[in-house]
Amino acid sequence: MKISYTVPNDILKRRTFAIISHPDAGKTTLTEQILLETGAINLAGQVRAKSSSKRTISDFIKIEKERGISVSTSAMSLKYNDFWLNLVDTPGHADFSEDTYRTLTAVDFVIMIIDGAKGVESQTKKLFEICRLRELPIITFCNKMDRESREVIDIIDEIQELLALEISPINYPLGKGNDFIGCYEISDGNIELITKQNKNVKNETTIINSKTKNLELSKVFKVKLNEEYDNINTIKLLTSEFNISSFLEGTLSPLFFGSAIYSLGVKRLLKSIMEYGPYPQPRPSIKRIIKPEEEKVTGFVFKVQANMDHRHRDRIAFVRICSGKFKRGMKLYHVRTKKIITISNPILFLAKDRNIIDEAWAGDIIGIPNHGQFIIGDTFSENENIKFLGIPSFAPEVMKKITTSDPMKSKHLNKSLDQFAEEGLIKLFKTIVGDNKIIGVVGVLQFDVLQHRIQSEYNIPVKFENTQYKTARWLNGELKPIEKFTQANINQMAKDIDNDYVYLIRIDWDLEKSIRENPNINFSKVKEINNNDS
Repeated sequence: MKISYTVPNDILKRRTFAIISHPDAGKTTLTEQILLETGAINLAGQVRAKSSSKRTISDFIKIEKERGISVSTSAMSLKYNDFWLNLVDTPGHADFSEDTYRTLTAVDFVIMIIDGAKGVESQTKKLFEICRLRELPIITFCNKMDRESREVIDIIDEIQELLALEISPINYPLGKGNDFIGCYEISDGNIELITKQNKNVKNETTIINSKTKNLELSKVFKVKLNEEYDNINTIKLLTSEFNISSFLEGTLSPLFFGSAIYSLGVKRLLKSIMEYGPYPQPRPSIKRIIKPEEEKVTGFVFKVQANMDHRHRDRIAFVRICSGKFKRGMKLYHVRTKKIITISNPILFLAKDRNIIDEAWAGDIIGIPNHGQFIIGDTFSENENIKFLGIPSFAPEVMKKITTSDPMKSKHLNKSLDQFAEEGLIKLFKTIVGDNKIIGVVGVLQFDVLQHRIQSEYNIPVKFENTQYKTARWLNGELKPIEKFTQANINQMAKDIDNDYVYLIRIDWDLEKSIRENPNINFSKVKEINNNDS
C-alpha cells in the first residue's frame, strides 16, 4: 500500500540554495548583503578588508581572513518574512571546487553570479555543468553594474551561447559604471534607484513607477530610460518570458542585474527566491526516492569541518535534513556504523556563529558536533537502512609527499592528515609498499591551506616534497581482475581513507596502457562517496 503525505507548510516555506561564481565575481559580498537585507547582521564586512575593518561573516577560517578568499563552504540559516532560508556560500576558487561540488548535492537550486565586465568565466562554466547534471534550477545575478561593464545584449548572448541556457531578463540596468542609477523592472515598469550609497551598510533604494508625474524623480531617470528604451524592447523580443516550469526543469534562468556592494537588486532577488525558488525536493537513495514530506527523519553528511572553534578542537558534521521533522534529542540510526545515536546538541549556523536548536525540517542544514565518528557521505534515518546518492570525490591533479622536521610529532601529523582527509580537504593515499603517505589535491592552493591549518591548528611544522606520481584512479569491476592488477602493479598501488584500492599514475602512458590491457577494470576519475552498507 502506497502512503501519501501532505507537504507541511514548514517545508513549503523553506528555501535551500547555494551561491556559485567564478572567483572575485562578488559571491561573498552578495551573501553579506542578503544577510543585511534579512536583518541577520547590521554591518557587512569587505572581502578584501584591511585589518581594522570588519571581515565577511562567511569567511571565518584564518587563512580566508588573511588572503581575502573563500576556501571552505559556509552555511547560514535565516528568517525572512515568513520564509526560512538556508543559504550556502561556496568557495569560488577552482582549487576548492570539490567542496562546492559536494555542497551542490545538499541544495535545491542555485544563484549564479556573473561579473558584468567579465561575463561567463571558466569556473562558472564548470560549476554550471555540475548544476546541469543535477538538474538544479538556476537564478542568474549579473553583478557589478556600478562598474564599467559589457553591453546587456552581449552578456545575454554569451550566457545563452556558452551555457546553452535560455535567459529571461527580469530587470534592466539604467546606465553602467559611474552613470549607473538603478534598474528598470521589465514586467511592471517600476524602477529601483540607489538613494544611499554607503558600502557595507544596508543601503536605501527607492522603488518608483516609470509613469510617475513626480518631476524631481523624473529628472533622475527620464533621460536614462529614454536612452535605453529601444534596447529594452530589443531584449524583450530576443529573450523568453519567464516560465516557472522551464525554470524548475533547469532549462531557463531568470536574469537579474544589480550591484551587490550597494545592495541594488538584492531585495528583488530575495523576492524571486521566495516566489519561485523550489521548496525542499526529493532525494535519490539506492533503494528509493526519499520525499521531504515523509514523516520519518532522514539526512546525510555533505561536509565535515574541524576546528571551527579553536578553543574546543571541535568537529562539525554538516547534515542536510531530507525528510521529516527533526527534534533535538532524537535517536537516529547511523547507517554506516549500524549504531543508534542521540543528537543532543544540534546547531544552526550563521557562518562561525551557532545556536542550539530544538527542531528542524526537511531542507534545513544542521550541524552535529562530534569527535570524529561522522564522515562525508554518512546517512542518518529513524529506522531505515538507506544510502543517498550523488556525493562525489574527484581524482587529484597534484600529488606530493608530506614530512615534518619534528619526528616527535609524526603521530600527531598522521592524526591531522586523517582528519583533513575525512573533511574532504585532501586525498590521503597510503602506499601498499612502504606505507608512504601521499597527499593528493585538485589545486596547488590546497597545499598552502593544508600547511597553514596543520601549523596553526596543531603546531606541527611541515613541508612538501614532489613525488613521481601525477594523478590517481580508483579501480572498479570484478574482484579477481582487480586483485591480479594490484599484484602486478604493487609498487604503484595505494589505499585511500576508505580502504579502497587506488592506482597511482606516473605518466599518461601508464594509464593508457593499463586501460588497454585491462578491459574488465574501470579506472575511475570520480568516486561516489557511499560509506554505508546497504
